[in-house]
Amino acid sequence: MPTDTTRVVLPADSNQALGLGQFAIGFMNGDRGERGEPDRAVLERTEMFHTDAVLCGASALALGTNAPTILRREALSYPAPAAGTGSLAGVMGTSSHPARRGGATVFGSDRLVAVEKAIAANVAAVREWDSNGTNFGYSVERPEHRAGEFGHNDYYSVAAAAAQMMGRDGSYALRGMVLLDEVRGRLAEVYSLKTYKIDHVLHGAVASAAVFGAMMGATAEQIESAIGLVVAHHVPFRAIRHGHQLSDSKGASAAISTEAAVLGVKRSMAGFVGPRDIFRNPEAVFCLMKAYAGERVGKGRSPFDLVLSRAGGDFTVMGMHFKLGLYEHQSAGALQGLIDLLNEHPELLDDRSGSCIAKMVVRAYEPAFHIIGDPAKRDPHTRQSADHSMLYLVCTMLRKALELHAARGGARRPFDWTDLMLMPHDFDRGAIHNELTRSLMAKMTFQWGGKDYDAKYPDGIPTSIVITDERGAAFDSGLVMYPAGHARNTNADLGRILRHKWESLGRLASDDHKGLVRRLGGVASKNADALASLYAFDIKDRGRFE
Repeated sequence: MPTDTTRVVLPADSNQALGLGQFAIGFMNGDRGERGEPDRAVLERTEMFHTDAVLCGASALALGTNAPTILRREALSYPAPAAGTGSLAGVMGTSSHPARRGGATVFGSDRLVAVEKAIAANVAAVREWDSNGTNFGYSVERPEHRAGEFGHNDYYSVAAAAAQMMGRDGSYALRGMVLLDEVRGRLAEVYSLKTYKIDHVLHGAVASAAVFGAMMGATAEQIESAIGLVVAHHVPFRAIRHGHQLSDSKGASAAISTEAAVLGVKRSMAGFVGPRDIFRNPEAVFCLMKAYAGERVGKGRSPFDLVLSRAGGDFTVMGMHFKLGLYEHQSAGALQGLIDLLNEHPELLDDRSGSCIAKMVVRAYEPAFHIIGDPAKRDPHTRQSADHSMLYLVCTMLRKALELHAARGGARRPFDWTDLMLMPHDFDRGAIHNELTRSLMAKMTFQWGGKDYDAKYPDGIPTSIVITDERGAAFDSGLVMYPAGHARNTNADLGRILRHKWESLGRLASDDHKGLVRRLGGVASKNADALASLYAFDIKDRGRFE
């Protein structure tokens, strides 16, 4: 039987931390047959997710959002030393491919700062709006790899920073971005962190350690050490997302964990030795949480086999979801259902006050019901809570539809995502306390759809919405599985919708929004100098977001 050279399998009875290091080094720096060779479609989709992420981050900084602004200011106070100098900071110059730069750049600056600080600042900015890509932890091919852990495309600055420091070009950086999504995406398929109340960013931190180490010239053993440091010392629990109103910790979780991962690589390359073979360690989180839950993990095994793509088109990024605006991804099915219903029954909008609508019922799966149906989310007071409130998201989009329908003079023209897209100012103080939105929220109920809905996740986002008018007539969206933006949606004009999103966010970030979007495109074709200055664009100060 011929060997499948497009994949690498790290079995549960092997040292997977070391295996990840070996795979990452081969993917980034190996010869043909070992080196990463993703298809063109994979590279193009990753470029799209990168553009999406950076525009989310730049617009968050332009509006002075709290955590990104603080972390960016912090990063700029840590100027980078010259490559090959200093203690930890200069360690990157000791490999056989010495670093050409001692640091990396934050969004909106050409100043080199400590790499872990630059990455933390950029990742926090990307994540702030909760509007960039999402993975679902679902393998179409392998039913046993459907753990359903979600996560987000937050980490591209890791690969960009490493390429900047090593004087490499955009093609190398883009390959690192593909690898990062591949590692964290495959981990999400085999281990559900949320089941044990652990935050999904741990998978991203492990992937960041592997990719940053490989790009910077670390050995496989040093990468193993760095992954061990992350898992042994920096496990983020979902306490950061619990509470009546969410804090900066929710949005900055990926940033803080990634900062720790990069520091772990630097320390390991300096000679610090972290725990080995961490995935099989019975007292480390992966085996330990299974044991606490009464799930048996065999001696000398981790809880999972890990299957990683090296070449071809079967990379996890191809199954990731684009968010078409600002919303928790669990709500995408309800928002699509609402748009569909309003197009089928525009008479529901004939009264601008919403009086035509008597009640609304949304049904969805777990964990959507638990995460964005929490009773505390019925009365959000912060943006972080509002964008995790099913009631707020649906009713804000409905309020926008009512207002647009009135502005059109009642003309029954169809809506799509570009008409009703939720943008940052739909979550400012005035929007959160909008009287019409609140009156609509009072008419809405969010229910668990039951086991039938649960069985269809994470293949899709199984959701339905029923709107009942003032005469008692009920209008049912039917089951929505693959809303626009979902990897398996075949109906939406994704490119057109994303261009609208990018230009809308770009207008917040820059006076030349089209130029900014163009600048971020075509990463693979950028030479080393262009890649080094990729993030050195001007960000306008639009005033503090409130």
